[in-house]
Amino acid sequence: MMKGINKLAKIITKILEVFHWVGTCLMAAATVCAFAAPQWVGYFVGIDAKECCGAELAVYGFEVNAAVTDGNVDMTTFFLFGIGAVVILALMAMVFRNLNLIFKKSENATPFQKDNIRMLKEIGIFSIAVPVVGFVMSIITRLVIGVNAAEISINQSGIFMGIIVLCLTQYFIHGADLEKDVDGLL
Repeated sequence: MMKGINKLAKIITKILEVFHWVGTCLMAAATVCAFAAPQWVGYFVGIDAKECCGAELAVYGFEVNAAVTDGNVDMTTFFLFGIGAVVILALMAMVFRNLNLIFKKSENATPFQKDNIRMLKEIGIFSIAVPVVGFVMSIITRLVIGVNAAEISINQSGIFMGIIVLCLTQYFIHGADLEKDVDGLL
């Protein structure tokens, strides 16, 4: 049963990692296009733009409601959102990469390994970094386009998830120390 769950987890985390890297590349291309060739943005991302309410741009809790004029999204707002989205998607790709590697390394060995502990700590740091990037980009966006030009919101739950993962890391460190002590006794 556990081997099946481990195999499924490895497959799912690898798929999610690849999807996030593809999303990172597409968003990077759309962001460059927003700056250099705005008419091409639609080739990389779908934007549902409405004159009345603007275009809702969102990735992992970082949300920007960009202004729409004559059916076109404000490309400065999209460009700034895109920068944050690229970084956030890359961070999430790294979370799933590390999860996949932890499952691989723990397949036939103990999970209390130095590399697993390091990767678990990185997952916590990446999880905290996601809302921090959103917060920093929201400040930059407001400074560049104006306080009232776009509605911006950030979900801070990644900070709490990161703190939980960093706390769990301490238990993995303790487990590794206990294993080392037991191995020393044998």
